[in-house]
Amino acid sequence: MGEIGDAFALAWDMVLRLDPVFTDIVLRSLFVSCAAVSLAALFAFPLGALLAFRTFPGRFLVVAALNSLMGLPPVVVGLVVYLLLSRSGPFGVLGLLYTPTAMIIAQTALVFPIIAALAYQILSDLERQYAELLRSLCASPLQHMSALIWEGRASLLTAFIAGFGRAIAEVGAVMIVGGNINHVTRVMTTTIALETRKGNLALALGLGVVLLSLALLTNLTLLLLRHYGAPQHA
Repeated sequence: MGEIGDAFALAWDMVLRLDPVFTDIVLRSLFVSCAAVSLAALFAFPLGALLAFRTFPGRFLVVAALNSLMGLPPVVVGLVVYLLLSRSGPFGVLGLLYTPTAMIIAQTALVFPIIAALAYQILSDLERQYAELLRSLCASPLQHMSALIWEGRASLLTAFIAGFGRAIAEVGAVMIVGGNINHVTRVMTTTIALETRKGNLALALGLGVVLLSLALLTNLTLLLLRHYGAPQHA
């Protein structure tokens, strides 16, 4: 019990004084996850809008595929990205394996279907709710889409934040494609796994505190957005 107490004390000291090793890992984790979610959203939001506002052959299959991929195991994503970026893979010549870029690619693939599926659900619900009204106002297709996207802006932001929460807590895929290399690809989740095995509980606990704080902040933000972004009825 004394050893665990000492580890907690060291962990808090590390957090409060912003230990350089600790800070380096946290900042790298935030950079990789933020870059991955931003890249995923860049393609996921337009796809969600396309599925919500347009009907085309195979649309149902695309929606079904996105819903299925929301639960895709991270290690499978990591394996696929590893095979693509390895020396014998089609993109091996780029030399991206075991770099932060490889980790960003893996996390992007992981959160893309989540953001796209949520965006589609949000916009399709708004389409059913306001389509008749917008048609009665003789809104053009561009005005129609713009109005619904603006109406659902808070909900769309929750999709982005949900993707970030999924990315920052991910360990399997980034471990496979990043290699958990010190000062290069080591992030919070992989460091916690490694340092716990080594018995370095102080660093693992300190990073765990940050991850829990980020999870709490993410969920609090989602709750606030859902509350204040909900339509207000008289």
